[in-house]
Amino acid sequence: MSNTLQSLSSPRAATTHPDVLYHLYPLGQSGAPRQNPRQGQAVLRLKALQDWIPHWQKLGIGKVYLGPVFESHSHGYDTIDYRRVDRRLGDHQTLAELSQTMQTAGIQLVLDGVFHHVGRDFFAFADVLKKGADSAYRHWFELDFNQRSAFGDAFDYACWEGHHDLVKLNLNHPEVRDYLFTSISGWIQDFGIAGLRLDVAYALPKEFIRALATHCRALRPDFWLLGEVIHGDYSQFISAELLDSVTNYECYKGLWSSHNDKNYFEIAWSLNRLFGAEGLCKGQQLLNFADNHDVNRLASELHDPYHLYPLYLLLYTLPGQPALYYGSEMALTGLRSTQDDLALRPALSHQDLQSEHPLLQHLSRLASLRRRLPALQNGDYTQLAVSHQQLAFARHHQHSSCVILVNSAHQTEKIQLQQFLQPGHYHDLLNPGQSFDLSSGSKIEIDPCWGRILVKAEKL
Repeated sequence: MSNTLQSLSSPRAATTHPDVLYHLYPLGQSGAPRQNPRQGQAVLRLKALQDWIPHWQKLGIGKVYLGPVFESHSHGYDTIDYRRVDRRLGDHQTLAELSQTMQTAGIQLVLDGVFHHVGRDFFAFADVLKKGADSAYRHWFELDFNQRSAFGDAFDYACWEGHHDLVKLNLNHPEVRDYLFTSISGWIQDFGIAGLRLDVAYALPKEFIRALATHCRALRPDFWLLGEVIHGDYSQFISAELLDSVTNYECYKGLWSSHNDKNYFEIAWSLNRLFGAEGLCKGQQLLNFADNHDVNRLASELHDPYHLYPLYLLLYTLPGQPALYYGSEMALTGLRSTQDDLALRPALSHQDLQSEHPLLQHLSRLASLRRRLPALQNGDYTQLAVSHQQLAFARHHQHSSCVILVNSAHQTEKIQLQQFLQPGHYHDLLNPGQSFDLSSGSKIEIDPCWGRILVKAEKL
């Protein structure tokens, strides 16, 4: 794979990332043991993902984001070795071959970058546990030798949000950065990765993110960086020197609760706040999602299963990039418990994926329309009408425009456009064979729990 880097690189200024992202948690999906045995031969569970590639292609996936794949103690976020593939998943060659096959199929690989913290068995922290203040790695962490840790160690240390099995790294230390950046260089060179999702990016020093971005983009100018950010002003993390995108938790919550509460005013407010004329993130590509490895599965969160269809229509047509969590394309259920998140991260093989599931067909069609319409990839956002269970908005980018109308009610409803920017004759791409003459004040009928994607006739 020595030529991967050169063949995949392209000028950053010309790079866009409009494709659907597929999020998969390999340790759960593969049915790997919960605890790493730390001995014995690697079990090549990642090989099975080769069989998922036709499924991803059917869904119009452009990137696959794999949750933690490097050696860890348990769930993947307690890293032991950044330079070894977790033996429960495979080995160096297994991941390299998977990435190469994906690239041949036109799918990019994105990995989880867990840099805020490590597991207690990470070599540098293990040395501190053994040698205490005499360890050459004591400055890799934030240590307090005046008190004991929750585990009874002779010192205390900073961790992630009270979880003492996740030891916080001192990301300002040059040796720590050098170790991490050298590891990433290996991932780019050996696995041809196209990007990273930065775990708990909200807690990473901005200067670290900036240095990491500079390092990655020097190796690959089109390298894509996604940050896990939950609250606050997302735009503060996105720039040419920082991240390309962050997780849009605000709209994630608004999507499901607007349906459960029959209150599209909530999601409409968030969309205007983020993407409207004075939006905080206008022109930026946030990552939009309906569920992931940390939150309840959408099919369990929604009160009404019919709402899956209008919700995903919104997800795929909002400003930003849509993400699909593995198994959700077939309405897989799963709820968090007070003990663990195992129900959110189940074992699943490609044979379990129902190729004829109606939701999967819906998602495939939406992905196809995204690829066809530049306005859905990069267009701006203008709200046209909103009521409790109906929402209409326009997307426009250069010479591409479209109008999206959504109805979450269980009966056919008419929606009146309160304003309209481009009067004319429009075809409905979501419901082929239907067309409308539109202007300000037009009323359009929408089927129950469904919608429309309208494009001006001369733009087809």
